[in-house]
Amino acid sequence: MKVRAQIGKVLNLDKCIGCHTCSVTCKNVWTSREGMEYAWFNNVETKPGIGYPKDWENQDKWKGGWSLRKGDLQPKAGGKWRIFANLFANPDLPGIDDYYEPFNYDYQRLHNAPDSKHQPVAKPFSALTGQPMDKIEWGPNWEEILGGEFAKRSKDYNFKDVEKQMYGQFENTFMMYLPRLCEHCLNPTCVASCPSGAIYKREEDGIVLIDQDKCRGWRMCVSGCPYKKIYYNWQSGKSEKCTFCFPRIEVGQPTVCSETCVGRIRYLGVVLYDADLIKEAASTASEQDLYEQQMRIFLDPHDPAVIEAARKEGIPDDWLEAAKRSAVYKMAMDWKVAFPLHPEYRTLPMVWYIPPLSPIQSAADAGAIETNGLIPDVKSLRIPVKYLANMLTAGDERPVIKALERMLAMRHFKRSQTVDGEPDYSVLERVGLSEEMVEDMYRIMAIANYEDRFDIPTAKRELSLDDAYGERAGCGFSFGDGCQTASTGSTPTDIFGGKRASRRAFPAKVEFKTRKPETEREES
Repeated sequence: MKVRAQIGKVLNLDKCIGCHTCSVTCKNVWTSREGMEYAWFNNVETKPGIGYPKDWENQDKWKGGWSLRKGDLQPKAGGKWRIFANLFANPDLPGIDDYYEPFNYDYQRLHNAPDSKHQPVAKPFSALTGQPMDKIEWGPNWEEILGGEFAKRSKDYNFKDVEKQMYGQFENTFMMYLPRLCEHCLNPTCVASCPSGAIYKREEDGIVLIDQDKCRGWRMCVSGCPYKKIYYNWQSGKSEKCTFCFPRIEVGQPTVCSETCVGRIRYLGVVLYDADLIKEAASTASEQDLYEQQMRIFLDPHDPAVIEAARKEGIPDDWLEAAKRSAVYKMAMDWKVAFPLHPEYRTLPMVWYIPPLSPIQSAADAGAIETNGLIPDVKSLRIPVKYLANMLTAGDERPVIKALERMLAMRHFKRSQTVDGEPDYSVLERVGLSEEMVEDMYRIMAIANYEDRFDIPTAKRELSLDDAYGERAGCGFSFGDGCQTASTGSTPTDIFGGKRASRRAFPAKVEFKTRKPETEREES
């Protein structure tokens, strides 16, 4: 048993309001630079829809993730020699039109427009070429709130085995929000696809990063990632991705998207896992068994044998204590209400999702939804269970149904407790919950206080191999680069490398011409 610790994440889709605050704050912090105008490390999609980039879930087209061939794992894009053969002409690489051509508006046209009978219009122009654009045809949230015709949205991969024609007749049948970011997988395909070996998974916290000094811009990682969360920076010639805000994580602070989340849907916590079981779990023959196999990897933080093995591996005690309190572990393992996004990609993702409950209470009261006892029949909800299963459990409906029933049972129990004044314990027995578990679920999932959502131990940098104070004596502290300062030309000071952006910081300095006194003008 090789015990490792990772900062895991859970997103409660039942509470996401689609405000895009997470996307905007992430954009402002990480990708508001030249070369990354089209990149959104965090974006929120409206489902059903084909998403951003277009049709990203169709791995028959993009060849992302792993495939099982004769019992062995291999990137779906091919083995080592096929990757090298396509190095200079990658057939599985998304183009800029699959994302969108980033644009801005000529607002100076509004300021400088002369008096006229008609309202002036700020015309769009490309952020890549600077040329005017006649028509904006796509964007990162083009399908926002079921925007666009159903004929295009019906190509959503998750409609597999769902009667989508029935839902097409009623455009407002259902919708849900899906915030997406890098999954920081246990078995990342991007790491295996990189010819330069520039992508690595940090052992201390499981965050997947790209070494900007090693990256050569081959972009095989872009096609290798099934979630399409690696982006090519055309300005620096390097690939970039979500960093999980590791400078904040190291000091015990949540990621920017989690910190600014209005709906309190994001949770961060320590999860212990057995690294020796990763290959076995990812090599499971049946795709529908991958979810259960990934749960086998996770270790019980209360088990004395696990604690002893973790200490031998050098995991600090405060990390072990944080793992015991982790809301992420409770949702995934104890309550079983959180699931990985598309486990059939075999990457073993570590950003999990709680499926949304449809707006069902009023419909159930009106008799529009059948009730199985006290709990509405989850198979009659507006969001098809099969659709959620295709997204979260590779098509296996049983775990999703169990999770939805537990969430409905929690609602009914708390209502009977607070409104009726008589707690109904029978509904808990039916779904296998205790009163203590329900109270814990209510506190963490419904109230969701800051300290319950985020339990992040600080990094133990003093245990790392970097001799920071030793370097300080000879070189001084220099933007975290030690002796490798930017003045030597070896390592850039900014986190992503490459030359600095040439954009001018506003407000720009304006030079005013002073008028000469009248006496001087007369003399001249």
